[in-house]
Amino acid sequence: MTWIAKPSGTQSIDTRDEPYVTDAMKAKWTTDILPKYETSHGALMPVLHDLQHAVGWIPLQAMAEVAAFLSIAPSEVLDTATFYEEYHTEPIGQHVIGICQSIACEACGHQAILDHVRSRLDIEPHQTTLDGRFTLMAMECLGACDTAPCCLVNSTRHDNITIEQLDAIIDALPDKVE
Repeated sequence: MTWIAKPSGTQSIDTRDEPYVTDAMKAKWTTDILPKYETSHGALMPVLHDLQHAVGWIPLQAMAEVAAFLSIAPSEVLDTATFYEEYHTEPIGQHVIGICQSIACEACGHQAILDHVRSRLDIEPHQTTLDGRFTLMAMECLGACDTAPCCLVNSTRHDNITIEQLDAIIDALPDKVE
């Protein structure tokens, strides 16, 4: 495997005129989040969670805006946003299906469930269907080893999941998320 270096030092970021980080967000973060941390860098993860909740994902422009707000390097925001699976740096589908692939779920048959969903939706993990309805995630651990295999569907955990149960859940999902 060879590493392909990106020209990140000279790479431009697509921006829109309207900032992602609004004055209302900054006020909320200043009042509710920053006081809980000794340094502004400590507030990075909760700020990213709040931003993602508001926007649905974390665009590069928003990362630069968060970095400026917290007075940290944009690379630190990018490193954090790309390291943790719970952050999305690309738009995601209306419904996110996350299949746990921890050792307990592996022992209890997660691979058959993941393969079934991949085939059914015709996407690979960390991809979104062409219609934008579903994003499939392969997740490291959902903290439910005693009820493996498990999955998340739109942030709701389903334990002891079977292919048939997951199919029924997917079939019941609305075409549009409110």
